[in-house]
Amino acid sequence: MSFALPNGLPPGRFQSSGPAQAWVSDEFPHDIERLWPRLLSEQAACGLVPLMCWPGARGTPLGLGQVEAVRLEERLASDFAEYRRRRLSSWTDPTPAPVPEGVEPWPHDPGPPFEQWPGLAPPVPTTSADPTPEEAASSLLARLIETGQFGLDECRLMLVATRRGSDALASIGWSAQAPISLLCALLRSWEDRFGARLVALCGSGLHMAVARPPRKADHANRLALEHVLSTANNIVDDPPTPFPEYAAGLPGRTSWSFWWD
Repeated sequence: MSFALPNGLPPGRFQSSGPAQAWVSDEFPHDIERLWPRLLSEQAACGLVPLMCWPGARGTPLGLGQVEAVRLEERLASDFAEYRRRRLSSWTDPTPAPVPEGVEPWPHDPGPPFEQWPGLAPPVPTTSADPTPEEAASSLLARLIETGQFGLDECRLMLVATRRGSDALASIGWSAQAPISLLCALLRSWEDRFGARLVALCGSGLHMAVARPPRKADHANRLALEHVLSTANNIVDDPPTPFPEYAAGLPGRTSWSFWWD
């Protein structure tokens, strides 16, 4: 199994899992900041999505038909109704939850300001002041490298043979405990509405660049609910961030991170 590769790649090898095709570098590419923008610019022509990924992240590929079968608005409306049913008592009771001795009580979470699913957050129009999605993705990768966050230096460069970055999770069968078909449907929508781009998969963590984050508080509330309904543990439970606090941090925020236990 092979496909045409761009020039100038570090040493690596092809991997296959059923019909899924990918090329993976042997080591972390130390010139990745130079290589990454070029790979992004050639993505459409080559049909290869660049992704930084820990070894061992691949599992059983998910057919894109399962992603396309997700009716996103209907699914999120149903999920929110169930989530609200389970959480409402804690949202309306400000009594601090019991915590171990010596641990500060968790702040009270009043929950989202919605009784019913409010609909997806509106798309953010492109302006001349915004970076392109490719520029945002390159900037995020540079920040992750500079700060040494999330074990990025353990990643390998992966080139996934798929049409868009949001489908790469399905193509490689990402092994995290995440609802992959729903997550891919969300990522597709975030790409279109916010210029979001998947940059790195570090263990069970996912890191995205965002070229056009929401600018209005009411739009951020709706987006925050989408993040919650992704089921990511760092949004929901680890630690439990009060919904208003999480939503207030989204306007202007150019990277999103999620992880699953």
